[in-house]
Amino acid sequence: MKKGVAGDTEKAVQAKLGDTPVRHEPRAAVAAIYRAAAAVRQHFENSVLRTVELSWTSFVVLWVVWIWGEMETRRVAEEAGISKGTLTGVARTLQGRGLMERSPHPSDGRLALLALTPEGEKLMAQVFPQFNAEESFVTGPLSDDEILHLADLLRRIVVQVETHGESRRLELLNGQDPRPRRSGRRPKAPEQGG
Repeated sequence: MKKGVAGDTEKAVQAKLGDTPVRHEPRAAVAAIYRAAAAVRQHFENSVLRTVELSWTSFVVLWVVWIWGEMETRRVAEEAGISKGTLTGVARTLQGRGLMERSPHPSDGRLALLALTPEGEKLMAQVFPQFNAEESFVTGPLSDDEILHLADLLRRIVVQVETHGESRRLELLNGQDPRPRRSGRRPKAPEQGG
């Protein structure tokens, strides 16, 4: 059950950890970032993006290529904040819908370029004003100065993680490579030979 008062959450966390010291302000900030990001994404995917059958990630990929024009896949993935593997699947889906095209790089056969089709350009010109209206809705309780301050604070967090995150992960893992991620599913049992 959710508790509306931060003090209740802090007490519950401390009760679980006993004498282990916990800094509640950073925990509260990270929890709020996560909840805000999830709420915003869900709102967009269930409103303006649903009307055009796009996921958040698909929209971001279209946005990056719409704004910057034809670009290498690795740059699209970097700008969209997703892995190259995720981009491959998203780009394939967008190609299948006729919104994006993939072509070989003219001077390096190992690379590929992504560009919007005329249909993709038309879709983005249609959907972006609606998307921006929802951005205004989501930030509605804040003044323009508060919005800019919030954006600056969040950018500082991103820079912290992007600049120092790798060395921090290595420190936490004693220099070891991280183990592969698991999906949460149990491994399949070995088949019985007959």
